[in-house]
Amino acid sequence: MPALVLLGAQWGDEGKGKATDLLGGSVDYVVRYQGGNNAGHTVVVGDQKYALHLLPSGILSPGCTPVIGNGVVVDPSVLLSELSGLNERGVDTSKLLISGNAHIITPYNVTVDKVTERFLGKRKIGTTGRGIGPTYADKINRVGIRVQDLYDESILHQKVEAALDVKNQVLTKLYNRRAIAADQVVEELLGYAEQIRPYVADTVLVLNQALDEDKVVLFEGGQGTLLDIDHGTYPFVTSSNPTAGGACTGAGVGPTRIGRVIGILKAYTTRVGAGPFPTELFDEDGEALRRIGGERGVTTGRDRRCGWFDAVIARYATRVNGLTDFFLTKLDVLTGWEQIPVCVAYEIDGRRVEELPYSQTDFHHAKPVYETLPGWSEDITQAKSFSDLPKNAQNYVKALEEMSGAPISAIGVGPGRDETIEINSFL
Repeated sequence: MPALVLLGAQWGDEGKGKATDLLGGSVDYVVRYQGGNNAGHTVVVGDQKYALHLLPSGILSPGCTPVIGNGVVVDPSVLLSELSGLNERGVDTSKLLISGNAHIITPYNVTVDKVTERFLGKRKIGTTGRGIGPTYADKINRVGIRVQDLYDESILHQKVEAALDVKNQVLTKLYNRRAIAADQVVEELLGYAEQIRPYVADTVLVLNQALDEDKVVLFEGGQGTLLDIDHGTYPFVTSSNPTAGGACTGAGVGPTRIGRVIGILKAYTTRVGAGPFPTELFDEDGEALRRIGGERGVTTGRDRRCGWFDAVIARYATRVNGLTDFFLTKLDVLTGWEQIPVCVAYEIDGRRVEELPYSQTDFHHAKPVYETLPGWSEDITQAKSFSDLPKNAQNYVKALEEMSGAPISAIGVGPGRDETIEINSFL
């Protein structure tokens, strides 16, 4: 069975955790391949709600092996805290595997993230302040600390000192902050080493051997397509590649292994943090979407910006990721609107544009061109098949499918694990 990639097709927060969890019982491995604890997933199992920040959603599925790949950046304190919280709730976390090549978020990465964002003022990017960006910057600058470095104190000390040579100059002379002592950082990091050791593995070898044995491997992206460092709304993006190509580099599998790419779409659109958002609403409808949809960041606690569905973005996600399917989430949130606008194109300087402009300037100036679809008032949370949906809800889904360029194979009609309509199997 080829590998599957499951990722966000908007700006993140589309409901990837629920989708991954639904597939978790049918797959052997669930792999996080990028991001860090800046990407939260909410999974509802029965009457239990789980907020996952760094761990793959598959950790909640018995029999599934959760994997943190080499493309992820790991904050050891967050990881251990999250594991402890799940263990206290009776969740077995013993199968977790962590790549020895994953990079560590150090205390100085967090410090640099926070002071830099504060220094930018009105020009801030809207980071979570958790050290994600600086850690990826260290990785690219080849001064990063990897999980495997925790097991060689001499190398760890050398690498921390090398990283702090420049950072302390910046902290003291530019930001007027205290220098950070290398010994103190090394001591803290070494304190995590033995606690993490049981999970550390050569995950590239494990995953490729699993695929050789016809195991089902699901790659789970954090954030979303429009937050991709290369293909998102730069510079208001994350520091890694949530798009499908990121699964190959972030987990160490070849592209020929991947047979299906599933994009998660919310039935409307949300965004956290700064940056352009053409369909954003500043009225009662926007507030209603936020309230009914519970639109607050799992990890950040920030209110999400809300707007109508943007088909231009959906088409772009289909193209960039090579999407084979969509999972449409939160359709139930739209119940009660008599008319539902959908963005089908943009107007930019008097021109109608139907594809996402590559120019940052054009996208900042893009105004949505709407088509309005009839809404519905019936409760859809008990729907078990597509035919159970009100006719207008069916037509809304069909319209989104046609505009987005890939079939909608599942629909979320409520937050629960069982509140999903499966049209076509993903496996």
